[in-house]
Amino acid sequence: MMKFDPREITNFIIDKVSRYKMPSLSINIVRGDEIIYSRSFGFRDLKRGIPATTKTIYGIGSITKSFTAISIMKLYESGKIDLNDPVSKYLSLDLVIKDKKVTIHHLLTHSSGIPAMAYAEALLRGYFETSDIWLPFSYPDDVVDYMADASEWAVIEPGKRFFYLNEGYVLLGKIIEKVSNSNYKEFVKNNILEPLKMRDSFFIGEETNGKEVAKPYIICQDGSKKEVSVPGGILADGGIMSTSEDLAKYIIMLINRGKYEDESIISKESIELMEKPYIKIPWQVYGDDSYGYGLIIHPNFMGERLIEHGGSLLVYTAFIGYIPRVKIGVAILANSTGYPLFNIGTYILAYMLGRSPNELSNIRYDELLDKLVGEYRGYKGNIIFSVERNGDSLLLTYKDKYSHQIQGLLLQEYDDEKALFITPYRGGKMEVEFYIKDDRVELIYDRYRLIKK
Repeated sequence: MMKFDPREITNFIIDKVSRYKMPSLSINIVRGDEIIYSRSFGFRDLKRGIPATTKTIYGIGSITKSFTAISIMKLYESGKIDLNDPVSKYLSLDLVIKDKKVTIHHLLTHSSGIPAMAYAEALLRGYFETSDIWLPFSYPDDVVDYMADASEWAVIEPGKRFFYLNEGYVLLGKIIEKVSNSNYKEFVKNNILEPLKMRDSFFIGEETNGKEVAKPYIICQDGSKKEVSVPGGILADGGIMSTSEDLAKYIIMLINRGKYEDESIISKESIELMEKPYIKIPWQVYGDDSYGYGLIIHPNFMGERLIEHGGSLLVYTAFIGYIPRVKIGVAILANSTGYPLFNIGTYILAYMLGRSPNELSNIRYDELLDKLVGEYRGYKGNIIFSVERNGDSLLLTYKDKYSHQIQGLLLQEYDDEKALFITPYRGGKMEVEFYIKDDRVELIYDRYRLIKK
């Protein structure tokens, strides 16, 4: 591992936060038992101009799932549940798919065979008024009732295919309450947050006792930022609020196989069960990427095993990632969408390994798309196209007073000098070529040769 120089990381983050106009970002980097980098950028409250700090509280979204998984493993260690127990043993919901019962293990691994029922997507978008759908769910029991026809919605028997299912983790929260005879919040506080001294961690909807909470923002299409609030009540799939400092403590515990300072939060064996790759995920970045219990496993990250999970509440985004063998990790939080925190996290972990982050496929691809975005002009400027970025894809647009043509571009292959895309054409396809030399980018599209302005 190389000597740690924070300047490269700081410059990379500032560039991304600035380019994507993110209100704020907070980050902590861990090595062994120590936090070796702790910084915040931007403002937790834009209206009042209040800067963010590493004690600023953000929603961590689906990183909460790993806390739920640890809670389940605590009950498993104490002999109160078996991971192969059917859900119907604890809840009045009989999930049977193709004559096979859905178990706790299936919920933990998103392998129930039930495609997403989109309760969280509908709830958040309706609450933020970005959709006409309104789903007034404020209690876990609402989700349990919502899943009454879940077996009919399934497409494959349990254990065969990954479908990310927020609803499944809500059920796990209900199982925790049923078995422990306490509510989900109190169980997580007593068994995880308090032993880890995560004193700035709460749940959505709780009183934070004057702590500094980041305002959540929607980034609108015109670039403006709309301040909103976040709905609480349903917590086990994404309801924890935390700071990058507190999440650094959480990562230290995971790196040290369940131990933090003098506290033993969970056994080494349970951590290893959580990090076991049970089922492949559909979004393959490094190869053989899989899901464990509330954690994503990448066995081919620069010769190391990367464990991570992200989170999004549409207005808060989050990422934790760590490499157990060399005991390094990173926690990142933001109060908006924008540049993917996964990319920031993997960039940092590659750097910590002493490798060039540009070796990572996700970083190389991201930089390629940014390089290709812009206005392109034909011979003597007589025709103008624009290339815009839409997430991980590109759109080629031609627009004048009479027509508006948009072509989606799908990447086929690329290197440092050329990128080949295809676009649909009359039921077939057409190649779209970009040529890159230093700061010059050329585009060959249909009959046209175009130069990026």
